[in-house]
Amino acid sequence: MHFVSPYFLFALTSLAIPVLVHLFNFRRYQKVYFSNVQFLKEVKEQQSSRRNLRERLVLASRLLALFFLVLAFARPYIAAQKTVTPGTQQVVSIFVDNSYSMQSLNAEGSLLDEAKRRAKEIASAYNINDRFQLLTQDFQGRHQRLLNRDEFNDEVDAIKISPQSRTLAQINARQQSLLSTNGSSPKSAYIISDFQKLATGKDGIKGDDNLHTQLLQIRANTIANVAVDSVWMIGAVHRPGETEKIVVKLHNYAAQDAKGVPLKLLINGEQKALGSYSIQARKTRQDTLTFSGLQPGWQQGQIQLQDNPVTFDNSFYFTFNVKQKMPLLLVNGGMPNNYLQAAFKADDFFAPVNTTDGSINYSGLSGYSLIVMSDVKTISAGMAQQLKAFVSEGGTLAVFPANEANMQSYRSFLQSAGAGYPASLNTEATRVSTLNTKNALFKSVFEDAPQNPDLPVVKKYYRIEASTQANAEALMELPGRQPFWIGYRSGNGKIYVSAVPLSEDYSNLPRHALLLPVLFRMALLSGHDQPLYYTIDDNQAIETIPLLASDKQIVKLVNGKQTFIPDVRQQEGGTMLYLADQIRQPGNYELKKQDSTAAVLAFNHNRSESDLSYLDKSELERLIPNNAKVIQPGKASVKDTISASNLGLQLWKLCIILALIFVAAEILLLRYYRVNNKQVSGLV
Repeated sequence: MHFVSPYFLFALTSLAIPVLVHLFNFRRYQKVYFSNVQFLKEVKEQQSSRRNLRERLVLASRLLALFFLVLAFARPYIAAQKTVTPGTQQVVSIFVDNSYSMQSLNAEGSLLDEAKRRAKEIASAYNINDRFQLLTQDFQGRHQRLLNRDEFNDEVDAIKISPQSRTLAQINARQQSLLSTNGSSPKSAYIISDFQKLATGKDGIKGDDNLHTQLLQIRANTIANVAVDSVWMIGAVHRPGETEKIVVKLHNYAAQDAKGVPLKLLINGEQKALGSYSIQARKTRQDTLTFSGLQPGWQQGQIQLQDNPVTFDNSFYFTFNVKQKMPLLLVNGGMPNNYLQAAFKADDFFAPVNTTDGSINYSGLSGYSLIVMSDVKTISAGMAQQLKAFVSEGGTLAVFPANEANMQSYRSFLQSAGAGYPASLNTEATRVSTLNTKNALFKSVFEDAPQNPDLPVVKKYYRIEASTQANAEALMELPGRQPFWIGYRSGNGKIYVSAVPLSEDYSNLPRHALLLPVLFRMALLSGHDQPLYYTIDDNQAIETIPLLASDKQIVKLVNGKQTFIPDVRQQEGGTMLYLADQIRQPGNYELKKQDSTAAVLAFNHNRSESDLSYLDKSELERLIPNNAKVIQPGKASVKDTISASNLGLQLWKLCIILALIFVAAEILLLRYYRVNNKQVSGLV
């Protein structure tokens, strides 16, 4: 047995006081008058025997009561394996999960309220001189300092729900990093959370012999939850007034079916579609919503669900741009190609810009979705580098080789981009034998798949060679499966290579009916527009259109009254935005340069918090080292559990109880254990 305050044991000398009182207790005797004293000696002996027994019992009760009272002040305990030496100042890190899932309810109220109460109980189990460090999902800088107990409790009261979500490994690494700077003081770490399966992560806690870690799991009631998992548009290019289609993916995270969940689609605050959906338990469902009537400019979209009681994931934001015109770049070898000019002038939506291969404005390439190169005899190294960067960033390049082209320059450029290249010239006349109608470029071109299509006639062509066909998909093929027109994936974009120039000396493709729809589909499916939405805390740089920031023209993100200034870095063909953790709330944010809107960006929370399924005790124990512990508290306070863990089995309460028992025993003895006086009175 050990004592927290052994100096109180000196008070055991006070046990001599009841003994002295007992030895020198000169009682005043009552005079009794007898008419006959022959039985006086017998009565006196009987009374003396009973009185001595009572006085010894009273003395023993007083001694034991005082003894256990002194022990209670000395605070005895039985040491545990990890017992901390009494009086040593400890450093304690307590993590309180304040993610969205902590809004769920149980019998004690919200999970966050219970977590805050448990944090205070843990702090109360330590001495007043110990220091505490509070940590939440926000990982705020002010939470790195150590606090006394009162300051800690005030900080706990100020905790609010946060959109952040950290894994168990991230939380533990943060605690170890902060506690490692506090010397040789005994250290303990507590993690109070509901421990969702997805949010907790698969990586466990790294063992640390100098850190005692305990996981406190707050249990929630089982509730249903449906959320929008993701959205995507059917069309790559959006035109004014045309019908748009968006696919919505709904996810039922509950173990029971969800029926009749209302859904609403808003574009620029105006309702465009409405629906009601039923989703099986633990399943997803996709549905396509159709809307129209859009004007040119940025469109701010929002999907709204009515799914109670979990509401933090009931909204999903997205944005896209409806273009008034679609600019295209036509690169030629000196003279514009008449066939390309005529093809793109057939639709006012396209705005072709002609330039020669020696006059390309490379800084403006990101403003084009499609570049068509024709009749260029030699591709310079600089041009090849810029075109390769354009394609890798999501652009589409169509290549029609020139008559008597420099095959070596074409090979050098296209091979480095992972595409096939025109090699030797074949002068044998032939005809296109195969049309790949399954290719995305031919989707919606034919009402019915033609049985005997009229395909281009070829007088001569370049043989297309490639080191690999893994990333290739043919549009048209010649006999013997020789490529006539073929597409290659390169980076985030595509390169389409033709075996013939746009010249009637090589084929009738320039005047063929297939040329115009294929070029249109290339243009409409091309582009490197920004994503419909971004995920908060994804920590990825955002690429946008070129924006030159200066001291007088600041680039900023604006959402209502919130304004953020991102870190802006220029790169070839665009601008990179680095937001760190500035964006905390979901929504649509306007990207502004001075007072003009350059783009609109949508941000949503990671859906890991939407899955309200939790790890059980055995699963948690597999994520922690042997010196860590999982606690699943009931309604009682965890203070005693924590105290026993730090100072062993506390015995001072038992000592208080025993002291009160012996005080009560003394009172009962004095009141009810009386010397029998009836025998004496009978002799009077």
